[in-house]
Amino acid sequence: MVGSLIQVRVDDKLKSYAAAVFESLGIDIPTAIRMFLKRSIIENGIPFSMKMNKPNVDESILNAMKSMSEAAERSGISNMTLDEINAEISEARKES
Repeated sequence: MVGSLIQVRVDDKLKSYAAAVFESLGIDIPTAIRMFLKRSIIENGIPFSMKMNKPNVDESILNAMKSMSEAAERSGISNMTLDEINAEISEARKES
């Protein structure tokens, strides 16, 4: 069977990570691509859900939120209720 050549440029890291995933499944990249193409025909479309798994948020915002969460954990205040937080805010406002 004579085949067609498909060439795609991808980031080196992407290729490496994908190759590792496929290797753990016992297949190589060309086999995975053939599987994708065959499944696309069966599904008559993209053979997986096309959803956004995380909100489109600037990484700096996510990093800041993570940093604040870690600081709260270290300070022992990460499990405070909303009422407790509001009480502390009220106290701080009275003191200033």
